[in-house]
Amino acid sequence: MRIMGLDVGDKRIGVALSDPLGWTAQPHSVLLRNDPARDFAHLARLCAENQIEKIVVGLPLNMNGTIGPRAELVQGFAAQLSSFTGIEVEFWDERLSTKSAERTLLAADVSRRKRRQVIDKLAAVHILQGYLDRHSR
Repeated sequence: MRIMGLDVGDKRIGVALSDPLGWTAQPHSVLLRNDPARDFAHLARLCAENQIEKIVVGLPLNMNGTIGPRAELVQGFAAQLSSFTGIEVEFWDERLSTKSAERTLLAADVSRRKRRQVIDKLAAVHILQGYLDRHSR
């Protein structure tokens, strides 16, 4: 089963895809957001091209585990995406996923300019890999 992982932001959406067996997450792309209808159509096209059966969306919970305004926006986005694609959407706690991705890029000595280009898809990888690891047990 192939699964898509998303790190949803205001300006960009990081995309990661699992391997066909659902064991590992690989970075795919970064979608620059501009129009919700086009964004959903682009994601639906990616789902069809890659035979995606489930979408995992990072949920930005507050540090105390509560749902804040940002998480509510992401939940609304996910509901619309599921309705648009007809694919089940699950949430994964994404607290600190972007920080973890940034630490990985810093350790690899990636320049600030290049970090900005890949951090969203690397955050999506962290989200999806966490989900895959939990569900493989």
